[in-house]
Amino acid sequence: MKILVLGSGAREHALVLALRSEQAGHDLLAAPGNAGIAHDATLVDIDIVDPVAVTGFAIENAVDLVVVGPEAPLIAGVADELRERGIPVFGPGRAAAQLEGSKAFAKRIMSAAEVPTGRATHARTRDEVAAALDEFGAPYVVKADGLAAGKGVIVTEDRAAALAHADTYLPSGPVLIEEFLSGPEVSLFFLSDGDTVRALSPAQDFKRALDGDEGPNTGGMGAYSPLPWLTEQFGSEAEFVAHVTETVALPVIRRLDEEGTPFIGLLYAGLILTPSGVRVIEFNARFGDPETQVVLPRLTTPLSRLLLAAATGTLEDESQPEFTDDVAVTVVLASEGYPEKPVTDRALTGLDDAAAVEGVHIAHAATAVAGDGLVATGGRVLNVVALAPDFRSARERAYEAIGRIGLEGSHHRTDIAARVE
Repeated sequence: MKILVLGSGAREHALVLALRSEQAGHDLLAAPGNAGIAHDATLVDIDIVDPVAVTGFAIENAVDLVVVGPEAPLIAGVADELRERGIPVFGPGRAAAQLEGSKAFAKRIMSAAEVPTGRATHARTRDEVAAALDEFGAPYVVKADGLAAGKGVIVTEDRAAALAHADTYLPSGPVLIEEFLSGPEVSLFFLSDGDTVRALSPAQDFKRALDGDEGPNTGGMGAYSPLPWLTEQFGSEAEFVAHVTETVALPVIRRLDEEGTPFIGLLYAGLILTPSGVRVIEFNARFGDPETQVVLPRLTTPLSRLLLAAATGTLEDESQPEFTDDVAVTVVLASEGYPEKPVTDRALTGLDDAAAVEGVHIAHAATAVAGDGLVATGGRVLNVVALAPDFRSARERAYEAIGRIGLEGSHHRTDIAARVE
């Protein structure tokens, strides 16, 4: 099968690696990709937010399936154009992708579908923001309504900081003020063909830049899967997944279908387990990063089969995806200054030595070839992913590997999955 993956980050590298691991002889293409992806797929030069360009390339090159990684092409309507031309694509159309593109749209859909979530106010002015902050009280939660690359959310006890965050985004549109929800967070991915959903294994990510969940919010500094502590509240992971499927995923997918905007692709449910039950924090319309990097390496069902079934409306013919009993831990290596002002174009060394650690592979996020070596081109540079029979071994492998990598001024968290046994 000829498969085109759109995107350039570690999530897209994880997708390519999962497809390559099937050893099914796939012809894998990626646009624009990165230095790591170039080792596992053929890079092609197309504008991934141009629906006509992507579709034209897919037709001219007889692509069998397009997999959209990041959110920007979805919001740009790339999936719509592909579907109109009869090309199977894994990713929702522009209208359904508003589930991620607009927090207000997502809240409306959740309300209509009776999906449990926190109270929220849509604020368009600074006065409305201030009133909502006073209504909900501290800790204050302020979210940009549109896309913000994972950095549009602030949770703070400081009212002035909450107002300042809102000020940053109000010139571009409204913001959402939400009640603070307390409890452990879970990321759960659902494959959808517009009618049927199939869940993947839960994961948990770490959004703060520093150990102990301190520092600024980021796009994600690490993750792990599965979540053994779910058994304490739900009896088993399978029971938790079944509960969220019935109370969250299916109601949302059915509501979108009723509104004439079927969701075909990956529904990412960001969840929090409160004392009152599971609540939805947010939805994304694509695979999460860095959770994808720990979920897909554990998947034993062929990923290509699942993605194509979702893209062609035949997901009901697929049983629930299966996963290995191994655990996965990923640690993100970030450039100096990330997330505020990352320093780029510094040399990367030691990647081969890191990948030589048992059970470890590297998912590139922001790398490029420079001379005879590699340089970092962004804030989150790469993911060290370790698989092992238990969390202690996986953590040891991940941190041994990341210790072998050289990048001047880089930083990473040292406590990913530290509390998991």
